[in-house]
Amino acid sequence: MRLALCLTLALAAPAAVADEVNITPDMASVTVETPSGPKEISRIQDTDHVIEGDFARTSRPCPNFCIQPVSPAEGVATIGELEMLEALQDPEVTVIDSRVRPDWQTGTIPGAISMPYTEMADRLHELGCEPDFEGFICEEVGEIVLFCNGPWCGQSPAAIRRIIEAGYPAEKISYYRWGMQGWRMLGLTVAGGE
Repeated sequence: MRLALCLTLALAAPAAVADEVNITPDMASVTVETPSGPKEISRIQDTDHVIEGDFARTSRPCPNFCIQPVSPAEGVATIGELEMLEALQDPEVTVIDSRVRPDWQTGTIPGAISMPYTEMADRLHELGCEPDFEGFICEEVGEIVLFCNGPWCGQSPAAIRRIIEAGYPAEKISYYRWGMQGWRMLGLTVAGGE
């Protein structure tokens, strides 16, 4: 009886049409502002697509490629892709690719600015901080989101700890831990290093 019911339902159901590969059921894409104009972020529609190259590698020697903590510093929020998309659409939030320039030049999240982790603590004036003899005064600053290569990359965690030490408030910082590895794994749009 149960098998007959299942077969009847299967035969009565219309053929399913393949849906687009959306970000969420209600969101196919988002548009973000970049230095070169608006850029649409969506997912790759090829359901046979796989990541290749360095971002597909699962095992690298530790150090330098050690698994990073979920939270790089007390008070810093760790976010996922949907929160990153919200941040990219918010003109009050600055999204920062903290990777070194050769990594950034392999592609980045559209709308992110390049500020290598080795330079961030010296460039806080670009994020609204006032220079001070012992670092920076960062009282009227906006929210920032940092990312690097992925959960095995220490560039963003190092940058976050350095800028907090230099005066940037931890509660104004978010960390996209999955970085470019997660972004690429989900087939989200990658822009060339602009």
